[in-house]
Amino acid sequence: MKTIHAVYENGMFRPLEPVDLADQSEVEFEPKVVLPTGRAVEAMKEAFRILSRSFPTGQPDLAARHEAHQP
Repeated sequence: MKTIHAVYENGMFRPLEPVDLADQSEVEFEPKVVLPTGRAVEAMKEAFRILSRSFPTGQPDLAARHEAHQP
């Protein structure tokens, strides 16, 4: 059987592609965490690049307004 790639979310493993198993099949596996590759890595780099930038806000002390929009 081929390797099944899945994401763990909300307490369950969700396959990332169709799985060739009968419904209710019992399986045994040892999870192996894989590092993101390719497009996912490039997307993370872009997100971190954007987050590392600073922008003029006109507010001299943004920390003082931290709770301003909290319920």
